[in-house]
Amino acid sequence: MKIYSNILRLVFIATVILVGCKPKMDPKQAEMLKLGIHTIVIEDVIQTSQYTYLQFKETGNPDVNEKDTLWCAVSAMEAQKGDKFYYKGGFPMENFPSKELNRTFAKILFIDDLSKNPDFVKKEIAAVPSHNSMSSTDTNISRKPKIEKLDIKIDAVSGGISIGDLFTKKNSYSNKTVKVKGQVTKFSPEIMGKNWIHFQDGTSSKDGKFDLTITTDQTVKVGDILIFEGKIALNKDLGYDYFYEVIMEDAKIVVK
Repeated sequence: MKIYSNILRLVFIATVILVGCKPKMDPKQAEMLKLGIHTIVIEDVIQTSQYTYLQFKETGNPDVNEKDTLWCAVSAMEAQKGDKFYYKGGFPMENFPSKELNRTFAKILFIDDLSKNPDFVKKEIAAVPSHNSMSSTDTNISRKPKIEKLDIKIDAVSGGISIGDLFTKKNSYSNKTVKVKGQVTKFSPEIMGKNWIHFQDGTSSKDGKFDLTITTDQTVKVGDILIFEGKIALNKDLGYDYFYEVIMEDAKIVVK
């Protein structure tokens, strides 16, 4: 019995020592994590025509083993081994096949944007309320990147609708097939078996919505001015902060 008690005492002492030796988090890093901002260091880079695939390690996150490496995919960009980046959000996928690489990633994170600029972090931290005023919802900040409104003016196609009116009258178009004409501002191919498009025509709704997300099996380029026809869905929640108030699904390009 005495031996058993001594073993328990040793286990308790070891636990206290381990806990006491755990390094404290840097306050700045803690604020970043509260905002969902992750710090990563690149281990490997694979370039393709549409994507840059990055193998990375995350640093400064106590919930992540810094020895573990993960893969992410972003729109084609310059990067090299040793680069440090910051990101928010991301959409994880398992068993993702890359046709161009002829390779399947067991797990990969699709990220909208990576930043090297410390101002990205400073602006996010500056937006955090003080600890005394922080509520439980203060850290529930959207992780989707901000999209800038283009200075363009594209008239609605005959028999179609402008993006601004689509958002303003969205309930009238739920589950209905409509046509919109606009400009491609972002193209992300082969995610969840679909190509994803951000689309603008220069109009906006009464509450300032101006960017329409479209899914399609067709390939386009940023800058293309096109007419799409597809079914409208409302309040589409894909998880991981990817929520779409209005989305056009399975759209096709209309040739005039």
